[in-house]
Amino acid sequence: MAPRANWKGFLRLSLVTCPVALYPATSESEKISFNQLNRQTGHRIKYLKVDADTGDEVPNEDIVKGYQLEKDQFIEVTKEELEEIALESTRTIEIDEFVDRSDIDPRYLIRPYYLRPDGKVGHDAFAVIRETIREMDKVAIGRVVLTNREHIIALEARDKGLIGTLLRYPYEVRSEQEYFDEIQDVKVTKDMLDLARHIVNQKAGRFDPEKFEDHYESALVELINQKRAGKVIRPKERPKGENVVDLMDALRQSVGGSVAQAATPKKPAKKPAAGPRRRSA
Repeated sequence: MAPRANWKGFLRLSLVTCPVALYPATSESEKISFNQLNRQTGHRIKYLKVDADTGDEVPNEDIVKGYQLEKDQFIEVTKEELEEIALESTRTIEIDEFVDRSDIDPRYLIRPYYLRPDGKVGHDAFAVIRETIREMDKVAIGRVVLTNREHIIALEARDKGLIGTLLRYPYEVRSEQEYFDEIQDVKVTKDMLDLARHIVNQKAGRFDPEKFEDHYESALVELINQKRAGKVIRPKERPKGENVVDLMDALRQSVGGSVAQAATPKKPAKKPAAGPRRRSA
């Protein structure tokens, strides 16, 4: 069954408009998730919404939004008042500009969505917008309202549809200076760079996500299967970090190790045992 659309509305480039639907491009539903249990009874933990002062449970219809001005002082904002400030981007993705993909700092990327025509009409207009983005080799920048907030969205052509990536606003991105200012200035010699480049060239390849295995997920499956089988779980020895005494010597040994590793054929990874039934918390 296809996932439900997160948003439906219109995509507009100047006077060209078409109905579209926005779908999540990623999912974490296949990952193992855990429930919280009462150690004494084995029963699941249930969360209740309670009044912070009285401790009484509050029904959903009595819960409203509030903005905190200062301690214990809030301004209540109703659903109707929020709807009054509804922006055009609530129903329409208006393309404001086109930029080069390289202009978008990776720190601004949030999550990807698939964008496709909604229904049987508007496919021609959608194709015009999609092929314009593809032929110009640009990213279209627009705005869309999701979960009651307006987001910047970057649209790129992908196959017969579009990929829309939500972007952060500048105030959401921290400056690197507060983290990098204390990094020492170090002079890296040409010999060190040459050895490091050699290691990089030996490990060069093409990005293929199919090559990557989620080792933690596999370890979780193995752990749960062992517990289901009644086996005793013994802690594994953790790898120990070693201090690098001579950086040049470490680089030379890395070059030698990379050569030996490249010459050794890799064994196919063993598939983990069939995983347990997964239930969301």
